[in-house]
Amino acid sequence: MPLIPPNSASTPATAFERLLTIMDDLRLNCPWDKKQTLESLRHLTIEETYELSDAILSGDMPEIRKELGDIMLHLVFYAKIGSETGDFNITDVLNGICDKLINRHPHIYSDVEVQNEEDVKRNWEQIKLKEGNKSVLGGVPASLPALVKASRIQEKARGVGFDWEEKSQVWAKVEEEMQEFRDEFNAEDESMIDHERAESEFGDLLFSLINYARFININPEDALEKTNRKFIKRFQYLESKAKQNGQQLHDMTLAEMDIFWNEAKKLK
Repeated sequence: MPLIPPNSASTPATAFERLLTIMDDLRLNCPWDKKQTLESLRHLTIEETYELSDAILSGDMPEIRKELGDIMLHLVFYAKIGSETGDFNITDVLNGICDKLINRHPHIYSDVEVQNEEDVKRNWEQIKLKEGNKSVLGGVPASLPALVKASRIQEKARGVGFDWEEKSQVWAKVEEEMQEFRDEFNAEDESMIDHERAESEFGDLLFSLINYARFININPEDALEKTNRKFIKRFQYLESKAKQNGQQLHDMTLAEMDIFWNEAKKLK
C-alpha cells in the first residue's frame, strides 16, 4: 500500500489509514520496531500516559495533541502485534469497543430511560455484571497507584448504591479515622507504639479523605498533583533566592528559609 501523503489525509479515516500504513512499514523495515513486543511496549505506554497527564494538568494544548498522537501510535502498535500472532487486529479492537459502548448505553441505543448521570453509572455496572464480571470491583486494575485505585473502588461501589447518603456522614467518618490514627500515638513511651496498627489507621484516614473528596466532586489525584507542583515551584524559588544570596540551604535556619518561602507563596 502506498504511503498516504499528509495533504490528502484530510479526514479521520484517511489520517488513521496513513498511521496504519506507516506502522506496517516500520514493523517491516525498522530494526527497533521489528523487535518490539506487547511486554516491551508496556512500560513505554505507561510513561506516555503520564506525559499526557502532565500536559493536561498544565493546560498545554499543543502538548496534549502531541501526547495523544504518541498514545495512538502505541494502540496501533499493539493491534499490529496482535494481527501478527493471529489473536486480534485493529478492526477487532475498534468493533469491540463500539459493540461495548452500544451495549452499555441502552438509554441511547435501546429503550432504557435514565434521569441523570448516576443512573447511567448504575446501569453501566449492572450491565458489566451481566456480561460475566464476578465482582463490581473486578475491573479495578491491581497495578493502579493506591490513590487512584481508592477513588475507582469508591466510584464503583457507589455505582451499585453502596455509598453514604450525606457528605456530613462522610466527614464524620474522616474525623473518626483521624481520632483513631491520633490514638495510636498517644502512648507516652514511643517504643510502645504499634506502627503496624498506626499504618493501618493512616490508610483508613486517607481512604476516608478520598471518599469525602469524591463526595464534593474533587479529584484527589489531581488535587495532590497540583499541590506537588505548587510545592516544587515554591521550593525551587527558595533554592534560587538562597543561591542569589550566596547561601546553601543546609546552612540556613528554618526561619531564614521561611522568609523566602513566604515570598514564594505570594507569587502566582
